[in-house]
Amino acid sequence: MTQLASKQRPKRPEFRNINAFKDLTTYRMTPAAWVSVLHRASGAIMFLLMPFIIWMFDTSISSEISFARFKAAFNVGMLGLPGVLWKLVALALIWAYLHHFIAGLRHLWMDTNHAAVSKEFGKSSAIFTLAVSIGLTLVLGAKLFGIY
Repeated sequence: MTQLASKQRPKRPEFRNINAFKDLTTYRMTPAAWVSVLHRASGAIMFLLMPFIIWMFDTSISSEISFARFKAAFNVGMLGLPGVLWKLVALALIWAYLHHFIAGLRHLWMDTNHAAVSKEFGKSSAIFTLAVSIGLTLVLGAKLFGIY
């Protein structure tokens, strides 16, 4: 018993907080960290642009005249801003929704399936989330900008 107590244990690694001035330029975030940060950012974007979302929905379904005004905002512009800017705002909303939805499904899957909580699944599902949300955004953005 005394032999085990006197045995030297290897020194454990010491982890300290990240210094914002020295470490942030060299800090490499994992794909899961990017998904987590972007999940929060997409939620904030959708929350802050909620008045624009409500306006888009209201004017697109109210009447034919309001729908024509809605289309004109994206083609010609509105409030002194060009239509391309409004399309970019809509594209940001499309990305925010798709990313938030897919990342939310990823989090729900990890909450309900405890076997899915591993480094391998975290990395592969994060890469899948990023790829699918960006890919679908590119496809819908091409449709929005009239490429097809």
